[in-house]
Amino acid sequence: MADDRLSLVFSALADPTRRDIVARLAAGDATVNELAEPYDVTVQAVSKHIKVLEDAGLVSRSRDAQRRPCHLEAEVFDLMTKWIERYRREAEERFRRLDVLLEQMGAQPATGTPTKEAAS
Repeated sequence: MADDRLSLVFSALADPTRRDIVARLAAGDATVNELAEPYDVTVQAVSKHIKVLEDAGLVSRSRDAQRRPCHLEAEVFDLMTKWIERYRREAEERFRRLDVLLEQMGAQPATGTPTKEAAS
């Protein structure tokens, strides 16, 4: 189930407009109209982007009198961070092993190539 949610999150963030909306919501809650202001698209198009973010669990909407502000759900980023961190640690371990191997290879004399002394 976490993989499915993770797929939804990464899919939602694949769009640059949605990533920008998430970045703007990180600074604070905003209405759909406020979020739509800098874009050269309709409010309905931005509303569709927000719906995708909502379905992925990245954004929620609340009611504040007449306003319906969008709110960034930061705990979803914990899910992403854990997934990314797991693979980052694995990659770093592979690099450490490669460093050790390269260091060992550098300490060993090359075979099959004549040295200066043998050539003279």
